[in-house]
Amino acid sequence: MITLPKALLDKYDDWLEREAVDANRHGEHRKWLRYYLDFCHKYGNGYLDELSLGLFAEKLQDKGQRPFQIEEASRAVRLYYRMAGETKDALPTPACEPERISKLPPATMKSEGASWVGELTKLREEIRVRHYSAKTLSSYYGWARKFQAFVRSKSPALLDTDDVKRYLTWLAVERDVAASTQNQAFNALLFFYRHVLGKEFGKVDGVVRAKRRKYVPVVLSREEIDTVLSKLEPPFDLVVKLLYGCGLRISECLDLRVNAFNLEIGVLTIHDGKGGKDRTVPLPETLVPAIRSQLEVVRSILDQDLSTESFAGTFLPHALERKYPKAPTEFIWQWFFPAILLTKVSGANEFRRYHLHVSHVNKAIKAASDSTTLTKRVTAHTFRHSFASHLLQANYDIRTIQELLGHSDVQTTMIYTHTVKSSTKKEPRSPLDF
Repeated sequence: MITLPKALLDKYDDWLEREAVDANRHGEHRKWLRYYLDFCHKYGNGYLDELSLGLFAEKLQDKGQRPFQIEEASRAVRLYYRMAGETKDALPTPACEPERISKLPPATMKSEGASWVGELTKLREEIRVRHYSAKTLSSYYGWARKFQAFVRSKSPALLDTDDVKRYLTWLAVERDVAASTQNQAFNALLFFYRHVLGKEFGKVDGVVRAKRRKYVPVVLSREEIDTVLSKLEPPFDLVVKLLYGCGLRISECLDLRVNAFNLEIGVLTIHDGKGGKDRTVPLPETLVPAIRSQLEVVRSILDQDLSTESFAGTFLPHALERKYPKAPTEFIWQWFFPAILLTKVSGANEFRRYHLHVSHVNKAIKAASDSTTLTKRVTAHTFRHSFASHLLQANYDIRTIQELLGHSDVQTTMIYTHTVKSSTKKEPRSPLDF
């Protein structure tokens, strides 16, 4: 993280007062400015370039920041732009972490300092035109940025397979990343080369491969799950019950809308899950009363929102909203776990309702776990692991569990065979003795 000169911060504070920014928000504005300047320093963007602000806002969105936070961050940066227009002391002389620089291999002077703005813009466009998820966009974009830093902003036209080999080897040797992380970097750069640069990798041999470590997920017993649930308040208790009862990912759970529930036949439909796939899972019968109660809460919140001036409904994908203009205010499209507060939409005089933020769920689960005597690390994903392990323990077929979890490859589901004792293995015997 860069260190901002005191003179710059003092001048920025004076500017905030001049612009009549609420004194209680000065600290937040300084924080966003520091994050922005660190972002520009890290990725080689211009401090006073409007494009840098757009990229920074996208980064905040990828990290799960709420719309009002992104709006405040943008406002803080624009105030910095305006201040820079009247003073020569607005550009920082940051001190970065020496470790970050020393671990990067040397690059030739003739291949440094090129702009990647066009290539990174095209990368986002290529990902979006293929309707990849926001997480994939964030991941691929992030790896392209890291690769840019590694090659010292070498001209994209000069990039070749050797640069990729050096980077993948550096990740394994210097950064000691997991095999899955190295594979993720490989896939991101393969996409970048093929669809942005118009180049093929060729043979990527001679790369040091990261060690594939055996991963055994943390699993809770039913008693331990009940203990954690007893410490949770609504609506977080219902969130966890759905995570465990249906084997959901936390993103899938918070993305649920009212129309995902078919209580008559006891089925929950997960739309646009990981990989953009839909799937159905059975709803636990014991949760039906709690689900009906939560639906009434959602209806009550919607009724209050509809009486609020400038309320424009819930957030929907733009294509869906264009097709069904009234959908944002219809009950069936509301989030099943709505956020507590309305969100002011940047650039528009309207408010919308977002879903419960993942950070609030994670904090609630951690607080509940910490208040118990459990010696295991409990996260939202732990309940999905427990769902799969308990089904396997109950002798459910591995292929059935694969479908319920939404795994593309059964090998991913096979990790749960390490979490339970097999009830089928016997003492080894020769078939001649059967």
